[in-house]
Amino acid sequence: MHPSPRTRSRATWCASLATGLLVSLTIAVVSTVGSLSTPAAVADSSSSMTITAAAADPDLADAPLPGLAVTLSQTADLTSQGLVVSWTGGKQSTQPGTDSGGENFLQVMQCWGDDPSIAAGQPAQPDRTTCQYGGFLTPGATRDNFVTDNEVAPEDAKYTAPGDGFANPTYTAITFHPPAGDDVAAVQNHKKIENVNPNTNQYFTGYTSNEVKWAGSGSNGAGSVKFEVQTAQQSSGIDCGAPVKAADGSVTGKSCWIVVVPRGSADVGETHITHSGLFWDVWKHRLAFRVGFKALGINCPIGAAEKQIAGSELVAGAVASWQPSLCAADGGSIYTNSTGSESDALRAANDPSAPAALALTSRPLDTSGGFTDSITYAPIAVSGISLAFAIDRQPKATASTPEAVVAKANQAFTSLKLTPRLVAKLLTNSYLDSLPGDKKDVNYNGPKDPGHNARNLTTDPDFLANNDPEWQDEALTGPSLADLLVPQGRSDVAYQLWRYVLADPDAKAFLAGTPDKWGMIVNPWNSTTAAKNPSGVAFTLPAENFPKSDPTELPATTSGGGTTITAGPVNLVTWRPYTSDLDTSGYLTLRGDGQVLGAWDQTRQPPAYVKALRSNPGFQTVLGLTDTASAAKYQIISASLLNEAGQFVSPTTTSMSAAAAAMTPTATQNQVYEFDPAGSAAKGAPTAYPLTMPIYAATNPAQNDTATRSSYAAFITYAATTGQTPGAGVGQLPDGYAPLPAGWRAAAMAAAAKIAAGVPAGSTAGAESEQPSSSGDSAGLGNALPGNAETPSAPTADPRATGALAGSLMGASTPKDPDTGGIGSVVPLSLLGGLASAAVVPLVTRFRRKP
Repeated sequence: MHPSPRTRSRATWCASLATGLLVSLTIAVVSTVGSLSTPAAVADSSSSMTITAAAADPDLADAPLPGLAVTLSQTADLTSQGLVVSWTGGKQSTQPGTDSGGENFLQVMQCWGDDPSIAAGQPAQPDRTTCQYGGFLTPGATRDNFVTDNEVAPEDAKYTAPGDGFANPTYTAITFHPPAGDDVAAVQNHKKIENVNPNTNQYFTGYTSNEVKWAGSGSNGAGSVKFEVQTAQQSSGIDCGAPVKAADGSVTGKSCWIVVVPRGSADVGETHITHSGLFWDVWKHRLAFRVGFKALGINCPIGAAEKQIAGSELVAGAVASWQPSLCAADGGSIYTNSTGSESDALRAANDPSAPAALALTSRPLDTSGGFTDSITYAPIAVSGISLAFAIDRQPKATASTPEAVVAKANQAFTSLKLTPRLVAKLLTNSYLDSLPGDKKDVNYNGPKDPGHNARNLTTDPDFLANNDPEWQDEALTGPSLADLLVPQGRSDVAYQLWRYVLADPDAKAFLAGTPDKWGMIVNPWNSTTAAKNPSGVAFTLPAENFPKSDPTELPATTSGGGTTITAGPVNLVTWRPYTSDLDTSGYLTLRGDGQVLGAWDQTRQPPAYVKALRSNPGFQTVLGLTDTASAAKYQIISASLLNEAGQFVSPTTTSMSAAAAAMTPTATQNQVYEFDPAGSAAKGAPTAYPLTMPIYAATNPAQNDTATRSSYAAFITYAATTGQTPGAGVGQLPDGYAPLPAGWRAAAMAAAAKIAAGVPAGSTAGAESEQPSSSGDSAGLGNALPGNAETPSAPTADPRATGALAGSLMGASTPKDPDTGGIGSVVPLSLLGGLASAAVVPLVTRFRRKP
């Protein structure tokens, strides 16, 4: 006999009251054990800055680009990240050559020190001896050069060794002065010091320097370039971000300089650009930006408890921002974050027999092996997967190439569209240049007849059919355009990306071995059809990793000469190595480093291949798999992806929130929601970014001791409340995340209460409160992530929703984040949390989607 609606309603409200009381009591415990006494978060405002040559150049009449106006995208709260340097008022650039640095271009560098010659009371200026510059050893971009006597400016005299004729010319080399350690001085007391190279030294080389030796303008004199910001943790040659303690005890990061040096068509006394950008005749035209840094290191109280969290890398950026606030709270903990396989972290967190780290995951525990899922899941973040790119234009050298295309040579593409089938091609080594060696080489032991497969993504008719026609006029080559920089290891990210690919019929057919309409076929070693796979076994998908299945190998080669050198064999991993994680993929994309195989180094022990130097802006060709937070941090551009509703959408706060609103419970665990790329909800969400992923903090409440459970609950409580305030400040939600929908925040609070109280996940008390509402939060959804060219239109209500706005972003107004102060706030906070959880149970029950 079924209970009447009135009876069911009464039972629901009773359960909600029980949940509310549980939350109230538990929040009191959490607040007592680790109250989060942090100041209220304040949204970060833009810190971009523009400097003009007219205002900054004391010798404007002699300036190479007098109309120049340069904008730096961010000048405050910097970390190890990316910036965008953009400008107008330049002149069309000429590319560098073997004997010239080019014409009418910019150079960008980072400098750590102030010029000591500036008089007190005058505006500070950078000291050129503290600039990280010269590592590429190319004309116009070194710290030194041979010059004639009449070319030496008085300001360069102390760095100059006079010559005595053609056989011994005058030599000028700008010393590098590091924050600590010995100077790199090729000239001392006006004498050239032999065996000292000021460009390649113990502080930086071409492999590590962040300098931009050439950044070109288009025909309109405008341009932009990405710049890698380094801190003292990335380079011993600078001390940017080092903690500086003020008299009042506050700690800030040491400020530094980003310097832009304009170059004309020729240096003093020369017919080309050959001199250093640090020589005074060039340096005096600099535009210098003073930039502020966050202090390096986490300033946590000595003796703070250390707790372990493990799993998803997707939330690493948010955790890094939250950590200083969490550990600085009264009784707060230091959360040691170990990123790795989510499935491993979940299995450990589910086992009640031993203490385990708080797991961070986007998927529920895999119970196919007979496991019982005893985990409580709390949503703490909404993030996503980014397919980032750094591709600069290289127009075809043909008469038919339009002049408008030629005029944009070396400028970066800012838009790229990918379908699931194109992603499948990139992940399966199906483009020819993703395989080692030349297909015509007699030593090549791969397929002798590659069929109709394109060399790389940009030459694929499948790609050209979906992208701007301008791509058809480009002559882009290189192995880093033939696949993606992908991380090693198992992850939820890999699993979800494969699910996205498999949800598309065209991509699924391609993987099975069906050619696309242009004749391209999947690399047979990655065919999901056993009969077409040379191994005789089907490539099994979805997978938690990105296998490099093709065993193709370029054999070792031996060259003659005075010394016989044997270069080792090259396989798929040697040719296209994995990255260590998603963040590294984003970082390499920023640097234009495609991890391209370099020369064989016989001097190494043992001998080995080295990687090639990164490509400088203007010549970059990189595709990388990263996450949206890393893409935002490095200010790189993400591709727009075709979603199930037939729209190309890029990752923005709005599009990820739209995806969160279309998420449904997973088939095996109704606490965990997902964006199912094959589900009806995805097909009804045209503005949703298809690779959006939620992140859950998960643990078995029967596991760990009371103090540890309370600490985990405090972490979840902060993450779901104050930690959802967008901004660049300490404790805020960084760019690249969408704020949690209001209903999810309430579900997180209820889950935190159960974890702290040790209530089993299957308990009827508060069980329904584990269901997050699919209704979103309309607050703060309008800001696109940095570096994205497209901003989708505002999300619309899910057309499948009936009654309440279950699939809409227009959920209930987000309640004000609770004051996470000390003991005095425990009672009102516990009552507020209890009432919120009591209210959400019947609402979630009513609005809950069915799987």
